[in-house]
Amino acid sequence: MVTTAPYGSWPSPIDAALAASHDGRPEFVGTVGDEVWWTEPRPAEDGRRALVRRRADGTTTTALPAPWNARSRVIEYGGQPWAGAERSEGGPLIVFVHFDDQRLYAYEPDGTRDPWPLTPVSEVGDGLRWADPQLRPVRTGSGVQGEVWCVMEEFTGEAPTDVRRAIVAVPLDGSAADDRDAVRELSDDRHRFVTGPKVSYDGRRAAWIAWDHPRMPWDGTVVMVADITDKDTFSGVRPLVGDVDESVCQVEWDRDGSLLFVSDAGGWWELQRIRPDAPAGSAPPSSRLCGGRNEEFGGPMWRIGLRWFRLLDNGLIAVIHGKGTTRLGVLDPETGELADVAGPWTAWAETLAVQDTRVIGIAAGPRTAYQVVELDTADGHTRIIGAHHRDAVDPAYYSQPCERVFTGPDGREIHAHVHPPHHPGHTGPEDEKPPYVIWAHGGPTGHAPLVLDLEIAYFTSRGIGVAEVNYGGSTGYGRVYRERLREQWGVVDVEDCAAVAEALAAEGAADRDRLAVRGGSAGGWTTAASLTGTDVYACGTILYPILDLAGWATDETHDFESQYLESLVGPFAEVPERYRERSPIHRTDRLTVPFLLLQGLDDVICPPVQCVRFLAELEGRAVPHAYLAFEGESHGFRRADTLIRALEAELSLYAQTFGIDRTDVPRLELHT
Repeated sequence: MVTTAPYGSWPSPIDAALAASHDGRPEFVGTVGDEVWWTEPRPAEDGRRALVRRRADGTTTTALPAPWNARSRVIEYGGQPWAGAERSEGGPLIVFVHFDDQRLYAYEPDGTRDPWPLTPVSEVGDGLRWADPQLRPVRTGSGVQGEVWCVMEEFTGEAPTDVRRAIVAVPLDGSAADDRDAVRELSDDRHRFVTGPKVSYDGRRAAWIAWDHPRMPWDGTVVMVADITDKDTFSGVRPLVGDVDESVCQVEWDRDGSLLFVSDAGGWWELQRIRPDAPAGSAPPSSRLCGGRNEEFGGPMWRIGLRWFRLLDNGLIAVIHGKGTTRLGVLDPETGELADVAGPWTAWAETLAVQDTRVIGIAAGPRTAYQVVELDTADGHTRIIGAHHRDAVDPAYYSQPCERVFTGPDGREIHAHVHPPHHPGHTGPEDEKPPYVIWAHGGPTGHAPLVLDLEIAYFTSRGIGVAEVNYGGSTGYGRVYRERLREQWGVVDVEDCAAVAEALAAEGAADRDRLAVRGGSAGGWTTAASLTGTDVYACGTILYPILDLAGWATDETHDFESQYLESLVGPFAEVPERYRERSPIHRTDRLTVPFLLLQGLDDVICPPVQCVRFLAELEGRAVPHAYLAFEGESHGFRRADTLIRALEAELSLYAQTFGIDRTDVPRLELHT
């Protein structure tokens, strides 16, 4: 039997604790001999990232016990935090970055020795950090000889922008653990940002990606190439491909000495090949391997060491590609034929590994969370080998999302995923329309994937709809769509979210008087800008936001994004009034609806000082609101208790604002 009850009042087995326990996803998959390794979130263990090992016999174990936390802070968003190599004796050797002190450690998982540090601690600024490690070489036997080549981030002063980055070689014998001078620098200081080096099969060359302020890596990057000398140093460092208005997001060497790379020079991130051995003085020719499809074969490089393609031993190339949603395909570079993997997955994470004829990736779908998936290209079969999805509740409680294209101002298209309210045993009254929450993703150069998310199901199973908006500026739809946000941040994103909300109301899918908006980071900005710039929403949830553009453009964020606003808003020196006019902190007089503000006190990307100033500007205005700040949380919440408190507070806000009677969550105290 189906019971009729007001939208938002339905009971649900998906509580905040259940949603929190499934927060996060596996990442950074790789192979070590016949084994597959990756990192996994542990919300119940203070949000650490565990390093997981799947042996050749199929058994899976956590390779590093708590409190070891395999997570890098390079460019704050981090990157590939581990690498491993098989040895003839003594089992594999693993190196990883430990989050707490950001040192690089070595570890023999089959030995008796605890992980030992390879890099020193620096007392300057935020110290020394490491990412995208690659072992070179690990000699046979049980010794720990050789080096780790990786990215080093070194603070030179106390300011967040007092930082330099270089490609370095760290000795595996631990001799640099207390000696910064023992770390060999391989690259020079010509570029502000670098990725880890990819070494050619013959060991003669290295290639990496570099870029500089004020560009972000999705604006313009350059591929650098160097010769590797007999002494394992770089010589003849030179640019190969890329430009200030061309984004290259991945490079890999092929066995014939050519370099494969993903570039958006044609308007979409596409896979190309270039031969560095072209005659001196001539531009080396490049060719597209799978062009003309109007699909993305790459994405934004928010972290160091992301991979959208990998080369197999048989000459085929595994690729992640798509428009809006993504698929795993196998490309024959000789014929251009691309065969996609069958399966329920609509989103593949930007990480791939290969092992003989097998491809290992991490994928999710509308009915499954992210899992570690293995494809055998020899027979086309796929199987789940890690992070197995198990329905914590009856999947009948999951909403069935749909991809939608809405029409925005000037007739522009807006992509969104709509998750309608759904419950197997409840429905809303015929004369009532459901409340809806518009979700604005972070970035803003980011994307909301079409996947199962228990935080969304937490609301939809209670009768509250969710619409995730991939507003203009989102990735996944080509460079033109991405650049709609150029100098229009706080305008296009706000308009697109409002257009989706109003369209849902106009078609009768949502209650026009019970619309909310929520988002974190850049999505927090869009939420705050929407609440202070439109009258569409009845309330909003703002998570770790940007609220003051001028502060963020000067000294209130980290180095990686410190000049991001040059493209999103415009040069600060030229248009300072634009920074003030768009900032929610200067528009609090327009804020009239309740809101919830959530912030991590350790956040250096969107620091809590902006929230404090915003609330001070609001003082005396009698706007109902709540501010919850969490010790030990940084940019994005990871601890189970934080996730539970935040989710229950958000539901209470909607219940109070929309007139919904709920007694299953603590009542959020709203202050005026």
